[in-house]
Amino acid sequence: MRIGMIGMGKLGRPAAEVMARHHDVLGYDVREVASDSVTICDGMARLVQGSDLIFVAVETPHGHLYDGSTPSSHLEPRDFDYTAVESVIDELNSIGVAGKTVVLISTVLPGTTRRRLAPRLRDAELVYNPYLIAMGTVAHDMENPEMIMIGTADGAEDRRVSMLRDAYGPIVSNGARVVVGTWEEIESTKIFYNTFISAKLSLVNMIQDVAQRLGNMDASLVARALSDSTKRITGPAYMKPGMGDGGPCHPRDNIALRWLARDLNLGYDMFDAIMRAREVQARHLAEELVRHGKRVFIWGESFKPGVPYTDGSYGRLVGHYCMELGSRVIYDAVSTEPATYLLGHDRDWSAWLANIRRGSVVVDPWNSAPDLPEITVIRYGNTKRDGATNGE
Repeated sequence: MRIGMIGMGKLGRPAAEVMARHHDVLGYDVREVASDSVTICDGMARLVQGSDLIFVAVETPHGHLYDGSTPSSHLEPRDFDYTAVESVIDELNSIGVAGKTVVLISTVLPGTTRRRLAPRLRDAELVYNPYLIAMGTVAHDMENPEMIMIGTADGAEDRRVSMLRDAYGPIVSNGARVVVGTWEEIESTKIFYNTFISAKLSLVNMIQDVAQRLGNMDASLVARALSDSTKRITGPAYMKPGMGDGGPCHPRDNIALRWLARDLNLGYDMFDAIMRAREVQARHLAEELVRHGKRVFIWGESFKPGVPYTDGSYGRLVGHYCMELGSRVIYDAVSTEPATYLLGHDRDWSAWLANIRRGSVVVDPWNSAPDLPEITVIRYGNTKRDGATNGE
């Protein structure tokens, strides 16, 4: 199959390169890009002419203050910025896409495709096909998705849906289910999937807060008991107390849904509570760090291990509050003197531990660090007698 990918950024490029293992793929971006497996076009017209399926993977950003790496719950709720998507649609109209299938994979709020984007595209119908992928594992997530989501105007199986099924057939290796619905149903499935994760993490970290305030309690024991309660409550994913939700998608999705709740006049805004809980939990962790010293080292400036991105970084959010409380914050480094450390990534700190100076304090929200000689380990959220240990 001949596939075109408009937008070769964080999502578009790795997705196109996975597709190129099985199909002929053309790519285009307004910035200069390169790829070993995707043929990069010097203009959108060439991509349109050479493609049966035209994927659009351009950004739908918030403002720079809305990514979740600094407090944002106090900001005015706002929708995503669809300028880049609308610009692509306008250029496709000028080129002509009659008979083509245009597939949008960028995140949009429920109602956006029908109200704003589809009417703008002439001579072709927009298909909405968002991904459930994470930065750093795009290839794996595309080959092993939890589901494939395809949205059309009426939610019916048609030629365009069949083309997408055929395109993903050789790519997907786990037999994932395909969910076909209206634009609104698929928009909602995508964004509520992310906000369920945010809510889940906020609830499990509330257990941690209760343990810290109540005493005689290990938050991990409670979370394990709940994570094993699969009949009515939950499954094990995201059921480990530690750091809060991060990344370029989840925090901003909750912020955007605050705008949607108000726009639809629902009469309540649970997403505001989720974002406020995320920020208060980060401040509590910062208060614990600052209690042990005015110079704090945070291991984990990126939002998760193995990626360079700091979008929505929970480590940076904790660092923000540490600085607000008067501390100096240093990321991903080791002090030459005793200092206070936060293990911001679960188990992504083993190489650092040997370099910690005696007399230091290590705050471990994951409860997974070993006992360390002559170093105090604070097992944050475990306030049983063995919640804090000292190797001496």
